Amino acid sequence: MGRTRRWRQFLVVLVKELTESARDRRTMLTALLLGPVGGPLLFAVMMSLGIERGQTDTHEPARIAIVGGQYAPELTGFLVSAGAEVLTIPPRPALDGGATAAAEEALKAKRARVAIVIGPEFGTKLRAGRPAPLGVYADSSDHHAQGVRSRVLAWLNAYGSGLAAARLQVRGVSPEVVTPFSIDEVDIATPASRALLMLGMLSYFILLATLIGGLHTAIDMTAGERERGSLEPLLALPVARSTLVLAKLSAACVYMTLALSITLLAFGLALPHVGLEALGMRANFGPGVAARIFLVVLPFVPVGAALLTLVASFTRSYREAQTWLSFVLLVPTLPIVFASLYQIEPQARYVIVPSLGQHLLITALLRDDGLLWPLWLLSALSCTALAMALAALSLNLWRRESLLG
Repeated sequence: MGRTRRWRQFLVVLVKELTESARDRRTMLTALLLGPVGGPLLFAVMMSLGIERGQTDTHEPARIAIVGGQYAPELTGFLVSAGAEVLTIPPRPALDGGATAAAEEALKAKRARVAIVIGPEFGTKLRAGRPAPLGVYADSSDHHAQGVRSRVLAWLNAYGSGLAAARLQVRGVSPEVVTPFSIDEVDIATPASRALLMLGMLSYFILLATLIGGLHTAIDMTAGERERGSLEPLLALPVARSTLVLAKLSAACVYMTLALSITLLAFGLALPHVGLEALGMRANFGPGVAARIFLVVLPFVPVGAALLTLVASFTRSYREAQTWLSFVLLVPTLPIVFASLYQIEPQARYVIVPSLGQHLLITALLRDDGLLWPLWLLSALSCTALAMALAALSLNLWRRESLLG
């Protein structure tokens, strides 16, 4: 009988918290739209812009300024035949800086992305079989110049390799003598695994949106009730503190689960329109993968709810709670940054860390490695243990009379 009564009290408090949160339209807008929908849209827009810029850089004409082109007409012709747009610039007088100044001026004026400086000794040293100096100038702060610079260097290396082969043949030596290896590069990466180069931070957006889903509910049912003066009458009811805390944590979990579901749905709708196929990639984010990601993140939900509720319970006002929890939101996402920097692979010693385990398991799913069930179970047990510990701390705090301020 007592257990049934406590169960009914739990449901009453749970419905109360869910209803009060749902009445605040601004809270619902932030919890279920701004984070869960805005995050995936922002992520998709950023990826689309990055892909578009990469394609623009690849197809941008290679505009090259050549200073001293009269000393190497064959090289100039080779670059033109390779597809470069060559702009021949005469060197400035020695008093004004000479060839170097002319090259830098062309780059600063954006007349070219790369400048090549050829000295008058170029032809002489080339005919003598000695290394002929070339100056390649580029602005490393110009993102558009990087692709052009790579192409120019590749063309120059190809031209130099051709000259070296010709020199050997003239001397009766086969060019194959200085080519000890015939390298055949094989890329075993799948389109899904290559897409991780672009989708590496997807787990960050998922976890952050999930936390935002329960943020305002956690604040409203702790600091918000204290500020409105409704906390004292609630605590005066013949309801066990453990039932109150459990109901409030469950309310935050409900909204975080909704936020997680909406986030995954938004990513599922947005990622197919990003344009990864243009780069030979594919987002492995179908309904099956989304369902598994939901299963991976679900154990993290009570951890986030307990953490948000615990911190919010210490605060005295809604605004103070918002200030503190804005920093708390960063704590679970820090391990993801650590994992990205050190290229951590899924292992038992890592997945026991909440949020880090979710990131590693999500990455494995996106790579099309499937759900690593033993590691998922270990991660779920770790999250459950931490959630219970945080809930116990919250319960201990709610049993104190100082909670009323």
